[in-house]
Amino acid sequence: MEERGSPDGDPARSLEQGPEGPETPIQVVLRVRPMSAAELRRGEQSALHCSGTRTLQVSPPGGGPDVAFRFGAVLDGARTQEDVFRACGVRRLGELALRGYSCTVFTFGQTGSGKTYTLTGPPPQGEGVPVPPSLAGIMQRTFTWLLDRVQHLGAPVTLQASYLEIYNEQVRDLLSPGAPRPLPVRWDKTRGFYVEQLRVVEFGSLGALMELLQMGLSRRRSSAHTLNQASSRSHALLTLYISRQTQVPPVDPGEPPVGGKLCFVDLAGSEKVAATGSRGELMLEANSINRSLLALGHCISLLLDPQRKQSHIPFRDSKLTKLLADSLGGRGVTLMVACVSPSAQCLPETLSTLRYASRAQRVTTRPQAPKSPVAKQPQRLEMEILQLQEENRRLRSQLGQRDPKTSGLSGARVSWAQQNLYGMLQEFMLENERLRKEKSQLQSSRDLARDEQRLLAQQVHELERRLLSACYLHQPGPGPAPPCPCVMVPAPSCHPPVPPVPSTAGSLGLPTEGALPAPGRKGRGGGEGRRGELETLL
Repeated sequence: MEERGSPDGDPARSLEQGPEGPETPIQVVLRVRPMSAAELRRGEQSALHCSGTRTLQVSPPGGGPDVAFRFGAVLDGARTQEDVFRACGVRRLGELALRGYSCTVFTFGQTGSGKTYTLTGPPPQGEGVPVPPSLAGIMQRTFTWLLDRVQHLGAPVTLQASYLEIYNEQVRDLLSPGAPRPLPVRWDKTRGFYVEQLRVVEFGSLGALMELLQMGLSRRRSSAHTLNQASSRSHALLTLYISRQTQVPPVDPGEPPVGGKLCFVDLAGSEKVAATGSRGELMLEANSINRSLLALGHCISLLLDPQRKQSHIPFRDSKLTKLLADSLGGRGVTLMVACVSPSAQCLPETLSTLRYASRAQRVTTRPQAPKSPVAKQPQRLEMEILQLQEENRRLRSQLGQRDPKTSGLSGARVSWAQQNLYGMLQEFMLENERLRKEKSQLQSSRDLARDEQRLLAQQVHELERRLLSACYLHQPGPGPAPPCPCVMVPAPSCHPPVPPVPSTAGSLGLPTEGALPAPGRKGRGGGEGRRGELETLL
């Protein structure tokens, strides 16, 4: 009997212990669903037999050699949903997510093998009708455990959720209101591949999270064909984002809080178009599903080759491999639940799923949690602690060497000096304030003096202009011209220096009535009349 799968050891135990080494293999749990009523009516036989808790034996109906596959855990059709939840160790993944790790649980298998039933239980019987607790899947049980676990944590926790599907190589948001529209998948150096404009909803209760789950399930694409009456036609990813607030503030103010995520991936089933009888749109959907699963299998095969793993893995070949890149070959912790049908009629697809799962459990990842602010700079903090300890020791030594009397006198002198310095500082502040006010008053007086000087200068200029105009109005007669009134007085009197505040023409040094020619002196041309005109102008 040929045996394939994981080597000796207990992968289930290593799954419960969490990632301890630098590399952690993908853990694989196999679930064999019971024979369906249709298969029993057709008289089909089972080709699978569980041998222990970790080995599955395949017996071909034609009489070929048996083949055995070993996995972390093998669950037959008699196991309940609670048994599957416990065997998969999802609680441990939730604990790792609370510690900041990125964890992923995804199901894989042929269409109709029980993938969606394992994750979410049977489809709802009607709107608003909950799934019976005994039939709840891994997701509902994880939600219940997680919300109860968060309530017993000391630090506050923020929970958020997103739900999307990949339908015909288009990413659609299952939580966004309105008609679905394709969303782009981007790549960032720190975040890796992510979906742009994806709606992330914060929740605080189990009921709110269950409503988000039911909303996404109702909007997900599904159709009926020969092998499955409710076949999922898209890959669905529901992600829980867990952020814990720490007492130590981050070094970078823009740094997000420390947290992890827990992602549930329900892969659409691989199928043969001839067996399902798909036509038209169903055939296009089947081709898209098979291409994305083929790209996923190709990436897994390359990850098994140590030489190729270090070079290039074609995660960009499909949207599915982009979003699962971190789970397959990155820094996350991954659990795969492979679902198969026991019917001998489905043996080719079952063998393909078993080989697929056997390769997947040999793929290793390097789980890394986001480092806390304290863990990012351990050397710097250690150096600061050593420096503070040395300074404390030095100060204690100096304090012990000082004389108590001298220390008391020195303390009194320091106190007296501090008081004197404080008084001097107050005096300086008051003097400074007084000088500032005095400076402000002097500046105001200077501005007023400048304005008054400017006004006086304008008045002097105007008087000079009028005086010159009066001189030019003197017209000579037939006889000798009488002297100009400006000439009859001394020259300095015609243009004297300007006093500070002139008020009258006499104070300005201009000719007054007494300085003009006497009334008895008459010149040629009527000097007395000219004099009257000059007085009128002035």
